[in-house]
Amino acid sequence: MIAESIFLLPNGTFVIELIVVAVILFLVTKYILPPLNKAIESRQEKIRTALELAEQARAEAAAADEERLKVLAQARDQGREIVAAAQATADQVKAEAAGRGQLEYERIVSSANAEVETARQRAVDEASARIGEIVFDLVATIVGREVDQSAHEELIREAVAALNAEAQKGASL
Repeated sequence: MIAESIFLLPNGTFVIELIVVAVILFLVTKYILPPLNKAIESRQEKIRTALELAEQARAEAAAADEERLKVLAQARDQGREIVAAAQATADQVKAEAAGRGQLEYERIVSSANAEVETARQRAVDEASARIGEIVFDLVATIVGREVDQSAHEELIREAVAALNAEAQKGASL
């Protein structure tokens, strides 16, 4: 009994249990573990591939972001160039318009000067003709009266006053 109570001594059931455990271990290592290892390795390979694809996609996204920034910078540069060209064109158009305006101003001024000169010449011609009439009237008046110095002075003053009145009338036109 003492021998039976000792737990560490092997008996018949122990040997059978040991054989059953060995058979189970053999079956597990022979038939269960290889497919399980294959499934685990397949899963690891899928994960590794997914990680590589994710890394590749991240690198492509970074490259695309860099390309987007580059295109954006080029677009900004082109925009600045377009604005500068538009400003230069506007300045050129403004300068051309100012030049045309100056030419038109000079044309109008020269035309006005020519008209003023023509009007002045007409006024001088009319005044000359009128002076001739006045002188003729004055001579007729002087000859028609008796020759008196004081009377001549009075007639000359009247003629000069008439000339001044005519000149002022012509200047006010």
